[in-house]
Amino acid sequence: MKRLFSLYRMSFAAASRKRHGAARPACALAFLGSVVIGASFWAACACAALPLERLKLPPGFKIEVLSDDVPSAREMALSPKGILYVGSFEGRIYALELRDARVAARHVIASGLEQPIGVAWHDGALYVSAISRILRFDAIDSHLSTPPKPVIIDNSLPTEHQHGWKFIAFGPDGKLYVPQGAPCNICLTDRDRYAMIGRMNPDGSHHETFARGIRNTVGFDWHPVTHELWFTDNGRDMLGDDRPDDELNRAPHAGMDFGYPFCHAGDISDPEFGKGRSCSEFTPPAAKLGAHVASLGMRFYTGSMFPADYANSIFIAEHGSWNRSSKVGYRVVRVSAKPDGTDVRQEVFVEGWLLPDQSVWGRPADVLPMPDGSLLISDEYAGAIYRVTYRAP
Repeated sequence: MKRLFSLYRMSFAAASRKRHGAARPACALAFLGSVVIGASFWAACACAALPLERLKLPPGFKIEVLSDDVPSAREMALSPKGILYVGSFEGRIYALELRDARVAARHVIASGLEQPIGVAWHDGALYVSAISRILRFDAIDSHLSTPPKPVIIDNSLPTEHQHGWKFIAFGPDGKLYVPQGAPCNICLTDRDRYAMIGRMNPDGSHHETFARGIRNTVGFDWHPVTHELWFTDNGRDMLGDDRPDDELNRAPHAGMDFGYPFCHAGDISDPEFGKGRSCSEFTPPAAKLGAHVASLGMRFYTGSMFPADYANSIFIAEHGSWNRSSKVGYRVVRVSAKPDGTDVRQEVFVEGWLLPDQSVWGRPADVLPMPDGSLLISDEYAGAIYRVTYRAP
């Protein structure tokens, strides 16, 4: 596993070849080395169009490419001025100026960071995760061409790269929620420092553990009605093709324990660490999402463009398996549930990045509902951002 994380520190084109057996099929941008914070990034891109005709959506939905030049795109955040910020695995933070649902300009506001996948907007500033650090870019919307140097909010987080990348978001309580994955596939470590979700004040003070027993969450959001935290969690590897499931969890209050490393998916005792512990001690998932699908970014849908029964549905980006005998995931799913986590139903919303011959041309990483009701999807593998809209058929 450690080899995978070092590969991500190379150029994304090289990393794609080593991890997936082929170069990225779209927009193979050559990285121009490290650039200082504030340098704009423009590169010629003569590349084939992404094969959107392979993607399947429910009737009435349409998907289009918003941008195909955001290498290793991960978490997305939108500012009130319509600037879409995108974190990445290859060290850069991108800013896309949106006008009339199109990208009017594109900037790189930072580079050379350690796996800065997480971005969050709060009170006029952009917050960025970079393994052991949380950074803040003040008044960045007005200084895209010459960004200010970031303020270090916290530099005391764990330095491990395995599951050390961080999806971040501000909760209804005004606190920044920052997870820390387990530094391993399966191990027992300090459960207030690893395999948990923490939270802190916007200035980095009062850091505390919110929930424990979470192997690696790379996506969470708060229910629009109850304001309770929901999150995805990636199940452990090396227990076979079909177990344990990734999880969709609900945490209505602080202090809950979701079982890792003792219990997985609510009912699977770990063969190494589960002895002497019962799965009944821990909070079971609200939904099982399937083994190895790599459930990442998730958001509640609060727009009005989609049909009425989509209100408060959860969209989840499934990044796709890496160690299963036949691939699964590589899609976006929709989960509907009552606010208390009951009556859970799942269905595929977008699929087609995984082809019948098991080749792959895209890996969804995050989803983001937009003010106009459309839905954005980031694709780490293709370096793309897609926009999904709806018109009644």
